Amino acid sequence: MDMKIVLLGPPGCGKGTQAERLTANLKFTKISTGDLLREAVRLNTPLGQQAKQFMDAGKLVPDELVIGLIKEKLADIKGPVLLDGFPRSLEQARRLDELTKIDLAIDIGVNEEKLVKRIVLRRSCKNCGAVYHLEFSPPKVEGKCDKCGNELYQRSDDTEATVRERLKTYNDKTLPLANYYKQKGILRTVDGEGDISEVYDRIVKVLKAK
Repeated sequence: MDMKIVLLGPPGCGKGTQAERLTANLKFTKISTGDLLREAVRLNTPLGQQAKQFMDAGKLVPDELVIGLIKEKLADIKGPVLLDGFPRSLEQARRLDELTKIDLAIDIGVNEEKLVKRIVLRRSCKNCGAVYHLEFSPPKVEGKCDKCGNELYQRSDDTEATVRERLKTYNDKTLPLANYYKQKGILRTVDGEGDISEVYDRIVKVLKAK
């Protein structure tokens, strides 16, 4: 299964979880722009040095630099590739097409109201970072982490107002990507509702049908 895929979907749809499973089970190499930037800065590469200037100033790293990092990474990879968190805009998608051929764009779809509920009910541990969900995977003791016993809290970006703003941003900027890949004939939409294994099985089914 030697292919390059892009995972699409709104905040809270489970992209990160599914990316981890695909990486572990099907030997995909995940390219995450956040990971690439941190690694380049840590290694003090020429592109990393440039990126650090923008990051230290609290500015977005320009597409040109991000594309450069992806180009370098792609040159080192053999086997299937999964792009996580990139592209986020039509311009980035077009630039990516200049670098490599994308075989599939998989859009994980979840009802917006269910997404809001899914995110707003998340709780995180202040100490160890473990994540719970008050409905689907609640802690054994209310407000306490099962792993270390410390206090659970709601992240500031998990409030309903923030979540709805994030979804609006996604719909305005990222949703057009689905249409872009649909026009190219490589978009596949997967139902993102149900448990993690069910969604994963749907994604694998789409991959095998390619």
